[in-house]
Amino acid sequence: MTKLPLVIACWDYDRTRAIMDGRVAVEGCDVTYLPLPVEETFFRALKFAEFDVCELSFSSYCRSLARERDEGVALPYRAMPVFVSRMFRHSGIYINTTKGIRAPADLKGKTVGVPEYQMTAAVWIRGILEHEYGVAPADMRWRNGGLEEPGRIEKIPLQLPAGVELKPIPEGKTLSAMLAAGEIDALVSARWPSSLGRSPDVARLFPNFREVEKAYYKKTRIFPMMHVVGVRKTLLDAHPWLGSSLYKAFVQAKDLAYPELTQMAALKIALPWLGQEIEETQALMGKDFWAYGAKENKTTLDAFLQYHFEQGLSGKKKFAIEDVFIPSTLEISRL
Repeated sequence: MTKLPLVIACWDYDRTRAIMDGRVAVEGCDVTYLPLPVEETFFRALKFAEFDVCELSFSSYCRSLARERDEGVALPYRAMPVFVSRMFRHSGIYINTTKGIRAPADLKGKTVGVPEYQMTAAVWIRGILEHEYGVAPADMRWRNGGLEEPGRIEKIPLQLPAGVELKPIPEGKTLSAMLAAGEIDALVSARWPSSLGRSPDVARLFPNFREVEKAYYKKTRIFPMMHVVGVRKTLLDAHPWLGSSLYKAFVQAKDLAYPELTQMAALKIALPWLGQEIEETQALMGKDFWAYGAKENKTTLDAFLQYHFEQGLSGKKKFAIEDVFIPSTLEISRL
């Protein structure tokens, strides 16, 4: 039987490495794995649909899905509930310390930079600011552009709610430099700006972000997901078994990564207190702290889809979980 050739574009994560190195096979498929940086994968996938299977920004995927539903703009991919990238995001709010910002409420009336308004990290941060601290997106003035290089623009057209102000930063400027210079008051970003540590006027809003994020998880049980894995829709139509086979492989690869973390006889990962970190994480979040699956992540998914809709990114109607993912990956048989 001839196997289906499959090109997978995804970064070199510990939780996907077993697919990349062949320890985990995708049933019925001959895999070529491209370990591309995430920004390159996102751009090439959404602009040119180059890959059969690929890592996607969760927000960009949902925004594109809304455009397909509301405007008839075809989206070539459908996602699996495989969350290869997750991260708490209180750490992603940066401030200019001369602007009188000491707490989230002080962001009201301030000018806040963001590389792309629709990026997943920004959706989470705005949702957290609104639902945990009472600071709505319309309470701030938003400016978008490149973090370290000029010229970055939104990948997908936006139609934001009334009262939300979003303007590009001046040509030739970068958000990192503007924050240090006080030309913007704060910054929301998935990557930390180079001005952090270089400029005495740049700091995090939550310098104790680790404690704040742990308290947030204890309160909400939310572990934000950033990226999903998309599968080319034409392949799913032609091979209905493919979604389940891929989902199973990604789960198996992720499960193989856990023992690597807990190997204490000789540390496989170069962190001296790795054992203590794993113990603390499992005590707080359970042994499968990086869970895949829709049911396993219902609380977190419900929050994200609510934030995405409230922020004007989901178009005319809020998505339900079953609207977003390949049906066959929502419920997998167990022995």
